[in-house]
Amino acid sequence: MELWIPITLAAAFCQNLRSALQKHLTAKLSTSGATFVRFVYAFPFAALYVGLLHRGWSLPIPDPTPLFVFYFVVGGVTQIAATALLVHLFSLRNFAVGTTYSKTETIQAALFGIVILGDQLTPGAAFAILVSLVGVMMISVGKGQAGLRNILLGWTERPAAIGLASGACFGISAVSYRAAALSLGGEGFLMQAAFTLACVTLFQTAIMSIYIRIREPGQLTEVWRSWRIASLVGLSGMLASAGWFTAMTIQNAAYVRALGQIELVFTFIASYVFFRERANAAELGGIALVVAGIVILLLFR
Repeated sequence: MELWIPITLAAAFCQNLRSALQKHLTAKLSTSGATFVRFVYAFPFAALYVGLLHRGWSLPIPDPTPLFVFYFVVGGVTQIAATALLVHLFSLRNFAVGTTYSKTETIQAALFGIVILGDQLTPGAAFAILVSLVGVMMISVGKGQAGLRNILLGWTERPAAIGLASGACFGISAVSYRAAALSLGGEGFLMQAAFTLACVTLFQTAIMSIYIRIREPGQLTEVWRSWRIASLVGLSGMLASAGWFTAMTIQNAAYVRALGQIELVFTFIASYVFFRERANAAELGGIALVVAGIVILLLFR
């Protein structure tokens, strides 16, 4: 088994855990505050990770280049923009259509990877990504978030445009992180990914700190008061991001994001086992297609 596969699976699991922990903070924090937590509490763990690789494994700390700075800044900004667009969708009447279209992130990441890095996409991988995308849309329909008719006919509406823009920003972000890590050179992909992660989280912490200080000053105090759960969010988020960054340093970002959709399966299993939630036929069909897409990706990429 190629190394990027178990790393991606672990990243998806940790992201699922981070999302579950983050939900506990929404009662105390605003959307911006809860988003800020994932950066500010992740940075110390990311910096510690770089230190352990350097001291424990004797991996040299890379020398950042202007190209590296450019790519990690683009990645950090577009990730924040993608999240902001996604949050904005919830204020719109047809937000479900927009959030469904935001799931085109994987396809857009594939296109940006081809344009920016010259990454190749095999016919088998392209088909796998399309199968998984249909599965994700079926899950949205099954949950009643967006009817099939609305999805098919709503692509010209404003929510769909915002959703596509959010997906584009997520796609650019993923490819930019891969480009940043690869620009560092060397053979130590673990350090490339870890150093990129540390720089990105520091940059995003600074940007979000300024924004919250100006727009929602009281949130900073609440963020520090919530340190117990927030620390766990930061740790699980750092582990997830370290997995994503490492996998995307090794492999095409589109492949990693496509396999990462296994997170939906983890969520489905957790909902069934812990909350006894029952799925309808559309949701089960969607999960089956997501799994089928992942299997096709692994077999025919």
